[in-house]
Amino acid sequence: MISGFSKLSKKDKINWLVDTFLQNNSDAKEVLKQYWNSDADLQRLHDEFSENTISNYYLPFGVAPNFIINGEEFAIPMAVEESSVVAAAAKAAKYWANRGGFKTEILGFTKLGHVHFTFKGDAQKLQDFFKDLEKKLREDTLTMTQNMEKRGGGIRNLNLVDKTDLIPHYFQIEAEFDTVDSMGANFINSCLEQFAKTLEHELNDSDFFALEEKKSLQIIMCILSNYTPNCMVRAWVECPVTDLVDKNIPADIFAEKFIQAIKIAEIEPYRATTHNKGIMNGVDAVVIATGNDFRAVEACAHTFACRDGRYSSLTHAEVSMGVFKFWLDLPISLGTVGGLTSLHPLVKFALQLLKNPSAKDLMGIVAVAGLAQNFAALRSLVTTGIQKGHMKMHLYNILNQLGATEKEKDYFAIYFKDKTVSHSAVVSEFHRLRGKEV
Repeated sequence: MISGFSKLSKKDKINWLVDTFLQNNSDAKEVLKQYWNSDADLQRLHDEFSENTISNYYLPFGVAPNFIINGEEFAIPMAVEESSVVAAAAKAAKYWANRGGFKTEILGFTKLGHVHFTFKGDAQKLQDFFKDLEKKLREDTLTMTQNMEKRGGGIRNLNLVDKTDLIPHYFQIEAEFDTVDSMGANFINSCLEQFAKTLEHELNDSDFFALEEKKSLQIIMCILSNYTPNCMVRAWVECPVTDLVDKNIPADIFAEKFIQAIKIAEIEPYRATTHNKGIMNGVDAVVIATGNDFRAVEACAHTFACRDGRYSSLTHAEVSMGVFKFWLDLPISLGTVGGLTSLHPLVKFALQLLKNPSAKDLMGIVAVAGLAQNFAALRSLVTTGIQKGHMKMHLYNILNQLGATEKEKDYFAIYFKDKTVSHSAVVSEFHRLRGKEV
C-alpha cells in the first residue's frame, strides 16, 4: 500500500509502480516515457485530463471517406484499434454513395435526470403539492438555466413519478432537459441538486403536511440518466432491390438473406449481442474521436436494445414496393462544446473535419457510422463470410508480431491476394520465406 501516490511526480509514480510490481524493469519505464509528448505544454494538457497519469495511451486515428449524408460529403474520423472497422465503414460509404447516400432525422432531443427520494406521507397530497412546487423549482434554478435558455435549451418538463409499487415510499422528480450543443451532465446535475434543496425547503415550510410527513422526506440522490430514449436519431439508406448489385449473389437473394439476418438479430439475443457490437464499432470510434463519452453511449444503446424485455437488434430492414430500406434508431447524447472539445487537439481537428457540427448534426454522423459498419458486416456475412475480409486486415498485425520487413509485407499482400488468411498460414509462409523450420 502507498499513501500520497497522487502527490508524487510522474517519474516517481512510474518508479514506484515498476519497482513494486515489475521487478525494477527499466524497459517498462522506457515504454511509458516513449509515449510522452515532446511538447511539454501539450503533455501537461494531457496529464491534466485525468488523475495519476503516467503516460499517453495511443489509439489509431483513421478516416473513412466518401460518406454522403443528407446530400453532403463527409470524411468521418474514427479512433479505433480494430483493424477492419475503418475499412468496412469506408467500403459501405462508397457502396451507398452511388445509391443516394445516407439520410438522417432527429426523432427527439431531450435528456433526463432524477431526484430520487423517499416520502412516507400521503402520496396524493404529495402529487397535489407538486403542482405548485414546479414553478418554484424553475425559479430556484433560474441562475443556472439563463445562459442555456439563451442558446435555445433549458428545463423542458418536470414530473413527479410514483414508484411506490416497486420500492416502498419511493418517488422521483423526473426532469427533462434540452442542453443544445453540450452533453450537459454538469448542467443537469446542478439543476437536480437545486431541485432537491427546493423540495426539502418548500415541503418543510408548507402547512400542507403533518410534522411526521415532513420528517419522513429523505433525499437519496440527484443524478442525470445516461438512458436517453427521447434523445434519438434515425439513420437510413434505401434503394430499389435491383440496385443491390453484388458480384457474389443476385440482388433479390441478397435482400432476402440480409433481411433474414436482421430478423434473426431481432429475436435471438446471442446473435443480437454480436450484431449490436458491430454497430457500436462504428459508433464508438466516432464518439471517441470527437471527445465524447463512449461509456454513456454504450450503456444507453444496450438499455434501449432490451427496452421490450428481450435484447434485440438496433437496426431493421424491409422491402416495400420493390424498395429496400435499412435503418438504425439510436438514442445518443453527444456534445460539440465543453469537455474535451475545446482542449484536445485531435478532438478539435475531428470536429473541424466534420464541418463543426451541432450536437444534432453529430448525432446523425455517428448513427451513420454505426449503420455503415453494420451494413458492411451483414453484407459479408450473407455473401463471402466475415473472416475473409477481416483476416486480410489482420494480416499486418500478424506480420508486425513476426517482425516482417516492409519488403516482406509487400510480398505477403500479393501472396494472400487469392488465399484465405490464417495465423498458421502466415507463420508457415513467413518461416518458409526466411528459410526457417516451422
